[in-house]
Amino acid sequence: MTKDVMNTNWYFNTPVYTIEKPEWLNSAIKATDKFIDEAYKREKPRLKEREKFLGKQDFKKVKDHGWSYHSTPLNGDPGLKELEQYIGATSWNLLDEWGYKMEDYTMFFTEFWVQEFAKSGGGHHSTHVHWDNHISGFYFLKCSDKTSYPVFHDPRAGAMMTKLPMKERDKISPMSDMIHIKPKPGTLIFFPSYVAHEYAVDDGVEDFRFIHFNLQAVRNIIVNAAKGMK
Repeated sequence: MTKDVMNTNWYFNTPVYTIEKPEWLNSAIKATDKFIDEAYKREKPRLKEREKFLGKQDFKKVKDHGWSYHSTPLNGDPGLKELEQYIGATSWNLLDEWGYKMEDYTMFFTEFWVQEFAKSGGGHHSTHVHWDNHISGFYFLKCSDKTSYPVFHDPRAGAMMTKLPMKERDKISPMSDMIHIKPKPGTLIFFPSYVAHEYAVDDGVEDFRFIHFNLQAVRNIIVNAAKGMK
């Protein structure tokens, strides 16, 4: 008498790709310093408004608590050229590896910026996705085990609707509803743009700076048509 064998196959997995690239850290930090300085200057009027609203005494307590300083686009900056090229090529390769017919598409950056959380703490990002994009990611420049970190949520709406309690929430399993990654300087992460993610509240103990990017796959027929119109 033979025993029945139950095979378990996992489908509809979500890929999150991480790699350590510390070789670009120094040049990337140096290149983004000017962008962060400009971001701090741009936020001064808003901080003045906060001071006016709260009053000087209360403002001294919070200052820029909860703030996130965002740069203008980084595309084309000489100090980030290798990183930008690597992200573009790797995004195409990953989508191809994940099974998409990428020979018909070309990758374009829709967003490429650096941000730094307030030194007075409280910096964070609520859960969100990056619509109208195909691949997103982060390159961490300044972080530690005392700073914020990204949290990724299960993108399967049907699974979330019927989710059961987990036995051990601190253990990652195929049915986990969220996972977090603790990066270190030089960590590079890629993930599908449909994956909802957030950033845990930062305590402001140490500097937290990272580059964020979104890319869209555009049909080559559209790219070639656009070139022909020039």
